[in-house]
Amino acid sequence: MKEEIIELTEDVSDSPLYSEDFAPVPAAERTWNRWNIAAIWVGMAVCIPTYMLASSLIEQGMNWWQALLTILLGNVIVLIPMILNAHVGTKYGIPLPVFLRLNFGVDGAVLAALLRGLVACGWFGIQTWIGGAAIYQLLLIVWPGLAGSPYLGGLIGLNLGQLFCFLLFWLMNMWIIYRGIESIKQLENWAAPFLLLIGVSLLLWAWFRVGSMSQILDASYVLAKGSDVQFWKIFWPGLTAMVGFWATLSLNIPDFTRYAKTQKDQIIGQAIGLPGTMVLFSFIGIAVTSATVIIFGEAIWDPVALLARFESPLVVALSMIGLTIATLSTNIAANVVAPANSIANIMPSKISFRMGGYITGIIGIIIFPWKLLADPHGYIFVWLIAYSALLGALAGVMICDYYIIRKTELDLAQLFRLGGIYKGWNQRAWIAFAVSLLPVLPGFLATVYLIPAESIGAFWMDLYSYAWFVTFFVAFGLYWALMQLKKQP
Repeated sequence: MKEEIIELTEDVSDSPLYSEDFAPVPAAERTWNRWNIAAIWVGMAVCIPTYMLASSLIEQGMNWWQALLTILLGNVIVLIPMILNAHVGTKYGIPLPVFLRLNFGVDGAVLAALLRGLVACGWFGIQTWIGGAAIYQLLLIVWPGLAGSPYLGGLIGLNLGQLFCFLLFWLMNMWIIYRGIESIKQLENWAAPFLLLIGVSLLLWAWFRVGSMSQILDASYVLAKGSDVQFWKIFWPGLTAMVGFWATLSLNIPDFTRYAKTQKDQIIGQAIGLPGTMVLFSFIGIAVTSATVIIFGEAIWDPVALLARFESPLVVALSMIGLTIATLSTNIAANVVAPANSIANIMPSKISFRMGGYITGIIGIIIFPWKLLADPHGYIFVWLIAYSALLGALAGVMICDYYIIRKTELDLAQLFRLGGIYKGWNQRAWIAFAVSLLPVLPGFLATVYLIPAESIGAFWMDLYSYAWFVTFFVAFGLYWALMQLKKQP
């Protein structure tokens, strides 16, 4: 890819589509190198959901190496659209909402960005609850009576101590948002090596307690349902779910790569930071959980619950601090930047990135994330696959439009003009987006029990297992075809 950086040469600051947060980042202000990009990915990937990512795969019947292979393949696949979509950020210095004006039209970009951003609001709430739970376990060490704090009723579903810890962690996130985007880079640079150290330390603890890594991995077979499960029946939905795990970031990666110095930095940084970290931390989750079967006589997938069993208050305290930092670093980079920008894109001249982040935080509270996490199976195989279908459709249009139709060339100033060449809604993009969802709609409706699965047949249920791939390629191909028709006299 060309090491070209295009800067804005016209004054568009009077446009309602312009804001300082959305303004293209000039080359002189690009401060992120490949290690900063890699650190962003380490900081995002080292988190409790990654640690527990293999759990559903293994519970469905995979063994440990099959689960890891599925995770690796999923992340290598999603790395491709990640790098492709990152290109526009580095070349033109623009975030996702501005990029979407090119693909879906200036007006249509508001909805397209919200489709990405609202998903992240749900993730933000979930991660904030996980971080608050780590703080709660930490406080129980020095204040056991906190567990007996007043219960707030069935509507809330928490005691006062749990709610306090959730809101405390929520405030930490809001403080980072207040500090701005550069503080995110600083957080990730500091957190990444520390988080890897915590994970490796947990793995070494399990290894030394059991005495043999082969014995630990043998114990992992206890976690699976049994040998009668057909691998390929769980591989494809599992692979789609793994792609869906970071399909969100594959769209809004320009939000970060707009600060990268060169295309080489963003490509190498992402290749270093994403697949390897995901596989390593997932392996740590598998190995440590397998060791708990030997050590405690039961499988403990939740690292918060596991660390609470340690006898040393110092070890528990350090571990819980590590988990809190891990969740904070993931939450800010993965789940705040995208919705903050998406919300700001509704009225760029009126709503700042910071205000968008605050609104994201409020949504993260009112969705009651602790109730969303009540069903881990639904979290992986319904939630991840369902929204991966939406994101695959968006990605198909974006990549086809930018690379095939426009050959990576665009008029930067026109992206900030209400009546410019990208005005209104790009109808062809929205047709391709909507039609691409139709093949997976029957499977989705059956999965969430709105219609009986027997009424649609195995083909449509199997097709839903490939949701991201189906919507991506259908949207890509249909958008290309519609744009070719546009050229006809």
